[in-house]
Amino acid sequence: MALDARFYKLSEHGRPTEFGTIFEPSDEWLAKQSAEAVFEPDLPIVDSHHHLWEHPYVYDRSGFEADVQSGHQVEATVYVECGAGYRDSGPVELRPVGETEYVAAAAGSSSAGVDVAAGIVGFADLTLGAAVEPVLAEHMAAGRGRFRGVRFSTGWDASPEIANTQSGKRPGMLREAKILDGARVLARNSLTLDAWLFHTQLDDVAALADAVPDLKVVVNHSGGPLGYGRYASDQSDQFDQWRDGIRQVAKRPNVWCKIGGLVARGAMYDYLTAPEPPGSDELARLWSPWLEVCAEEFGAKRCMFESNFPVDKMGTSYRVLWNAYKRFASSASREERELMFGGSARQFYSLL
Repeated sequence: MALDARFYKLSEHGRPTEFGTIFEPSDEWLAKQSAEAVFEPDLPIVDSHHHLWEHPYVYDRSGFEADVQSGHQVEATVYVECGAGYRDSGPVELRPVGETEYVAAAAGSSSAGVDVAAGIVGFADLTLGAAVEPVLAEHMAAGRGRFRGVRFSTGWDASPEIANTQSGKRPGMLREAKILDGARVLARNSLTLDAWLFHTQLDDVAALADAVPDLKVVVNHSGGPLGYGRYASDQSDQFDQWRDGIRQVAKRPNVWCKIGGLVARGAMYDYLTAPEPPGSDELARLWSPWLEVCAEEFGAKRCMFESNFPVDKMGTSYRVLWNAYKRFASSASREERELMFGGSARQFYSLL
């Protein structure tokens, strides 16, 4: 597929954008985005992936609510772990339970009727193997009925230019016996696994899905296409490799895909030096090669759109982001759109 090279050209002015790094969004820059009406405002949305945190800058429930109240019909959201609110003491393996406690305390219906953090996805160290079970029990107790699963981030690349993920210590982690044992504990407890890794590692997800067929797995951020560092110079080849990986993973019926998360590591455009944020038409056109593959390979029943806020707020507003997704999906049937924008997330995370 021929990709529009102009979208990958870094600014010739100032320092290069450090893709893969989280920056505080610029309200001044976002204010330059052209005003847009909400596209298809009656389409119900479950935002399948967002964060709340105090570091590297404050983005708490009030900040998230301000973004969500953008005119779209957001009914519920799924909080995904990001290292916030950990306990300061106690057994190391139990300290991430503090994040579930923190989010459960902030969860609930907003003034606009949005069930914030209807589902909570926390962190547990799956390298504990079967010994992860008491950790999961603590999460479930702390989640007040909202705890749904674990995100285990194994994004790893040998290049020092690529920012590896929290648990990405080495290649092939999702194939390791201990992690597979931990994954089986998730399945036994009817919990889910969010898999966040890079497009070069998608075969690891396929291997895990085959090894633990009873586990529901969702690939984060469109399968993690990398478009910066050593991957910036051969975008067409990287796209082909990513697409092949998505096709293989999608053959596993127990794997879903979160569509989105393309701003930071995908390096889809230089959001730190662009004169103004692109509109939803341009974003839909820019992202459509990736969105189209995900939607076609997984189908509406196993796709769910995500905001990935506040990370993707570095590049666009909440209203324009969801407008872009809606414009991309406008040719799908109403039933398919209702699945991709909410129904699939409800089914995956048991939010029915």
